[in-house]
Amino acid sequence: MKIRKSFRFFLPVVAVILFSFIMKQQEKPVFYIIGDSTVRNGDGTGKGNLWGWGSFIAEQVDTNRLQVQNHAMGGRSSRTFQTEGRWDKIMKTLKKGDYVIMQFGHNDASPLDDTARARGVLRGISDKDTLIYNPIRKMQETVNTYGWYMRKYVRDTKSKGANPIICSLVPRNSWKEGKVQRSGDSWAGWAKQVAEEEGAYFIDLNELVAAEYDKLGAEQIKALYFPSDNTHTNKEGALINAAFVIDQLRKQNPAGISQYLR
Repeated sequence: MKIRKSFRFFLPVVAVILFSFIMKQQEKPVFYIIGDSTVRNGDGTGKGNLWGWGSFIAEQVDTNRLQVQNHAMGGRSSRTFQTEGRWDKIMKTLKKGDYVIMQFGHNDASPLDDTARARGVLRGISDKDTLIYNPIRKMQETVNTYGWYMRKYVRDTKSKGANPIICSLVPRNSWKEGKVQRSGDSWAGWAKQVAEEEGAYFIDLNELVAAEYDKLGAEQIKALYFPSDNTHTNKEGALINAAFVIDQLRKQNPAGISQYLR
């Protein structure tokens, strides 16, 4: 009998504590990460020793004060991350004071309407579009430019009072005349243009990482960071990329984010 009475007494206390914890979690700002497999590979725990840089951001953050959610998904482009409803899901919880860091481009150069993935976008940042039949979704779809999709991410983020941060895509292990090939005249350049035009923060991962690779050289980079192909890094390579992201967040300090970094 006494045990039952004690249980009745403590149950409301536990409920209050649990409710307070849930409310505190909801009040914390959230750092949303979106992108492709170079940002999150597999389930984020290293698929075949392949890692994305987003999987290591939480290690450099005081997660008691800033929640980190990595929503990046392998195989997605700036287009398919939206058409699959992944962005809509984030928009439902995105709130004032949150952050959204985004990196797309690797898959955006794919075909628009192939039967494998149908994930490509139109090149550039104009408002040009084209109507296609999507064999995956089995429906007509208007496909826009890379810039159009990236602008939507930025504008949607700002509409919620949150802070957009654009990253240019990390470089592939592709070399020419002793230098890693950059994408300044295409995807990386377009990402920068959108950030400048829309007033978003910009991290030029394409150039920062490529410059680091140049120092180490092609043979060392292949041996250390690209175990199976020329796009996806192992853990060591992903850690390098993540370090550049954290360093830039600390230096640029978008909306005071440096206070949450370790």
